[in-house]
Amino acid sequence: MLLKKLSISAVILASLGITPTLAQVKIGVVTSATGPTALIGIPQKNTVALLPSKIGDLTVQYISLDDASDPTQSVTSFKKLITEEKVDALIGPSGSPNAMGVIQFAAESGTPMLAPVGTASVVLPMSPEKKWVFKTTQNDDIIAKALVGHMVKSGIKTAAFIGLNDAYGENWLKVFTDLAAKNNIKLIATERYQRSDSSVTGQALKVLAANPDAVLVAGTGAAAVLPETTLAKQGYKGKFYQTHGAALPAFLKLGGKEVEGTILAASLMLVLPEIDESNPSKKVAKDYIARYTKEYGSAPATFGANVYDAGLLLEQAIPEAAKIAKPGTKEFRSALRDALEKTRELVATQGVYNITAEDHSGFDDRGRELITVKDGEWRLVK
Repeated sequence: MLLKKLSISAVILASLGITPTLAQVKIGVVTSATGPTALIGIPQKNTVALLPSKIGDLTVQYISLDDASDPTQSVTSFKKLITEEKVDALIGPSGSPNAMGVIQFAAESGTPMLAPVGTASVVLPMSPEKKWVFKTTQNDDIIAKALVGHMVKSGIKTAAFIGLNDAYGENWLKVFTDLAAKNNIKLIATERYQRSDSSVTGQALKVLAANPDAVLVAGTGAAAVLPETTLAKQGYKGKFYQTHGAALPAFLKLGGKEVEGTILAASLMLVLPEIDESNPSKKVAKDYIARYTKEYGSAPATFGANVYDAGLLLEQAIPEAAKIAKPGTKEFRSALRDALEKTRELVATQGVYNITAEDHSGFDDRGRELITVKDGEWRLVK
């Protein structure tokens, strides 16, 4: 009798043009749209508007907050999204130090976190806490292998490192030190600096005095430019290498002629016109860039793609999790984590994701291109 009444009610609602409210997935997003990391955070925040508002039969609500590049504010924002908004997943924050500071809260609440940050430390080494974190950028070792490979081919025998004094710089120093040693490249100077520094003259003078064949700068956003331009002005004539943290239009604009010839390994988005049509990510990247440009009047920095890819990962995983539990529940969040970990051959803007229990980034060599600065533009190294 109850089933019959429910069926009649459904027919009446349908005749009135009313459909039952669909279960809603809530996604929290934290970006650094202001502050020192804004060049990274702004395209990430803007990209939220391009994420799917409906996945399968579920509507999706995005709650976007700005942490002002402040790790303490990142924690406050994450706690708010978890406890007050009761989100099913988290995207963010933009900065590596910020991300390292919120992992425990994602883990304690059992909420999957998709981190659009550079440092591999958010997912490596794997731990019970980090099993809740998925990284939507290439791990440092994938990028570093391309850079060191180029150094070897170029006859580089000595190198200096100048990197951020935070989680991003720390992991890069570790990865580069190990790879350089394995390839008989002697690291003869190591310097660190802060994201907010307006001068690195002291560090640059020490690097200049060491006179290495090449310098690797491990910085992100605008902070990646300062060490290189400072050394160039001081007369350094060796080769400059940058990490994928420098992969944004502002690097070219702020660096000008002083960054000409720089080598970095980063997303194919920087050199999309030069990428062969057979590359599976080219179509996805072109679609993202076209949508972003239509919405905001200019093309996005590659950092925005880190959030767009997070949306693609969730778009595939959410329907699988919904087969097991209802959104808004602990069981759904757990099922969503499990579904993300089973991602296989997902073509995204920057490469192809194959996520496993051991690898929560999931990129392989298809997630990078060796790039140089030529005539003030990004160009493929050929």
